[in-house]
Amino acid sequence: MRNRSLLLAAVLALAAPLVGAVPAQAVVGGTESTEPYPFMGSFQPSFPRSPHPDGHGCGVMVLDPQWVLTASHCAGRNPTDAKVGVPRGWQVRIGSLDTGDGGEVAEVDHYYRLATSDDEGGFWGKDLALMHLRTPVRAEPVRIASATPPEGTPVRIMGWGMTCESSANPECFTTRLREADTEVQPASACRELADGELCIGSRDGSVASSNMDSGGPALVRDGDEWKLVGVVSGPSGENAPTLFTDVTRHVDWINGIISGTAVPPDDEIEDVSGAVTMDGCVGSVVRTPAARPEDPALLLTNGHCVEGERPAPGSALVDRPADQEVPIADRQGYPQTYARANRLVYATMTGTDIALYRLDKTYGQLAEEGARVFDLATEPVRAGEPLTMAYTSQRFHCTAEAVVPHLREGGYQQDDAIRYATTEECAPWPGTSGSALLAADGHTVVGVHNTHNRDGGQCTENNPCEVGPDGSVTAVQGRAYGQQVHQVAACLAEGSELDLSRPGCTLPK
Repeated sequence: MRNRSLLLAAVLALAAPLVGAVPAQAVVGGTESTEPYPFMGSFQPSFPRSPHPDGHGCGVMVLDPQWVLTASHCAGRNPTDAKVGVPRGWQVRIGSLDTGDGGEVAEVDHYYRLATSDDEGGFWGKDLALMHLRTPVRAEPVRIASATPPEGTPVRIMGWGMTCESSANPECFTTRLREADTEVQPASACRELADGELCIGSRDGSVASSNMDSGGPALVRDGDEWKLVGVVSGPSGENAPTLFTDVTRHVDWINGIISGTAVPPDDEIEDVSGAVTMDGCVGSVVRTPAARPEDPALLLTNGHCVEGERPAPGSALVDRPADQEVPIADRQGYPQTYARANRLVYATMTGTDIALYRLDKTYGQLAEEGARVFDLATEPVRAGEPLTMAYTSQRFHCTAEAVVPHLREGGYQQDDAIRYATTEECAPWPGTSGSALLAADGHTVVGVHNTHNRDGGQCTENNPCEVGPDGSVTAVQGRAYGQQVHQVAACLAEGSELDLSRPGCTLPK
């Protein structure tokens, strides 16, 4: 698959390997629309949360009173990257110039993606998704053009894309619809143009779609009517036109779903409840055997996942302030509920690689809100035991191939590290750090995933090495490791309080 960006804010991207860096271009060459287009709408999913003030993430077009069309990677905001399924908290605002006011608001209750990153036939040129609305809208639909527009055809593009690059700058987000008139360029004007894609915009990129314009339209004029020819997919490079999926090639797929004659079944989605999405890492809410309903809940992740400076070799961070949102996943990966991590109880990367956060909710409150909480193991993992890695979008099914006496990486050493047998079902990637390792019972956390050897290097950062009892060093590219957590429970007292002086507590002080 080509390594190119999609025109979707990177801060909204899930862990699917579709989205790269935010493109450098901004919304240029256009003006604010003076009149609304009845078929044009804003897709506003509630998770992941958009930095846009009104929750806007992508554009949509009404094809039927209960059907809108967008880009597949926009519907890829479902946590498990499913192709067909039922979303939570998705809505569209149709027929308004403003993303936060006016028009009609309707809930999305189903999505159908033409292609995903895992499709053998390829993703590019098929970046389309249909979304079904729970209730019909009154807006007049747009019709699809009858054929691919030839180069030189005048087209109109529009959307609520970012006006500058920084997602941290509120001024980069426009709430008013913008439009621009441009044309279809020859294939040579766009880099890496795939079969089924249109090259649209000015050759120098002075007129082009921008980040968060994904899913928006390319329209041609047919008499007094606008007709749809393309959907924004991604940039073709800096200072260049934009790539659009050619909608006219996929009319049969669209009509088959809308008419009900060729509707694909929902994907089977593995239960991913309990996983917590963090900034580049994963966590899980855990309780000790002695935890009470009134005790503050604890979040477990890696020591290297803490905000700010990492704990130095041979040291630990104890009782530090924290302020981090904690979305606890339901079965499909959408937030079952939210909490906040308000205190870093403990973090170390010496002996093991763990961090514990205290939440602003108790175990009893989380139980009332239906959140899944895991039990914390008190016995170590041994070689040969089955493990399930609880990532936010899927479950990896692993086996503890060996317990390594010492694991060294970038100046740190962990003891009794868990090495997994690497298989297709157990292949974690960067971003899976902190994922809970579950025992065969499915509810006891016996470890946390923390690293794998990316490049075959020896004992350097991202290239851990094993050190045997005789001092021999082994480093194998692709080998993945987790850390034991059985020693944590002995260090926790009533009220989820840390006490490193308790009998049996062996964590570094």
